[in-house]
Order: sequence, then structure tokens, then C-alpha cells
Amino acid sequence: MTKSSACNGRSGRPDSLRLMAVRALRGAITVDADEATEITARTVDLLTALFERNGLEADDVISVFFTATPDLRSLAPAAGARSFGLTDVPLLCATEMPVDGSLDRCVRLLAHVDTDRRRADLRHVFLRGATVLRPDLAEPGDEVLA
Repeated sequence: MTKSSACNGRSGRPDSLRLMAVRALRGAITVDADEATEITARTVDLLTALFERNGLEADDVISVFFTATPDLRSLAPAAGARSFGLTDVPLLCATEMPVDGSLDRCVRLLAHVDTDRRRADLRHVFLRGATVLRPDLAEPGDEVLA
């Protein structure tokens, strides 16, 4: 086998060693009540949509940083992420900065992932009431996701 047939011509690396980019994905969802089961269910909904729209698997995830508005205190969104299956991924939670007029009962995330997708091809996910945060990124039905 020649070098040209075994390697990616641009990088000189074998195709199996092609480097992936680290990219950041954003998302948010509102919850109906400050209840552990509700926070878990909505966190799972958010992660499910993020994974499906971006073709992700758990092994692609480097870390996830969650924030929750100050009115959500019954459960950290990271617990919901663990129930989704992110058991060996570094997860961190913090309280969202309280801003006058900001959205209530909202979970946000910033996920760092390994992907071969270009930045322009990433699909950030804003669901339920959180579609008002980024209406330009909302897809049909996102505002009414059960």
C-alpha cells in the first residue's frame, strides 16, 4: 500500500487518525415546575434533541456545563444528564445569573464535543419557552415540545 492510498492527502495522516474538531453546542429548555422529575424529564428532552440533531453519541461528549435559573432548586440538571446516560462525562452545574426580566424556570447547557461537522453545520437546540432566547435557531415544533 502506498502512502497516498493509506493517508489523507491533505494531512498526511492515516484516515483512521483523522483529527476531529472540538466544538461547542448550546441549548436551553424551560420546565413547568421546580420538581426533580420535571427537571430530569426536560433535561433528557434537551439532550435527546441535541444528540439527534447533531448525530452525537455519548463518546463524542467532552463535557457539559449546565446552568439553571435561581427558581430551580430541587435537582441539578447534571442528575438528569446522568439518567440520560452521561455517566462518565464531566458535568458541572451553576446558577444562571439573575437578570431582571429574564426567563423563569430555564435549564441551559454548553456542551463541548468532538465532531467532524463544521461549525456552520452544528444545530443548537432551544426548546419550549426557551425558543424566545434564540428564535433564529428554533425549528418547527420546538416551542411546544411535550
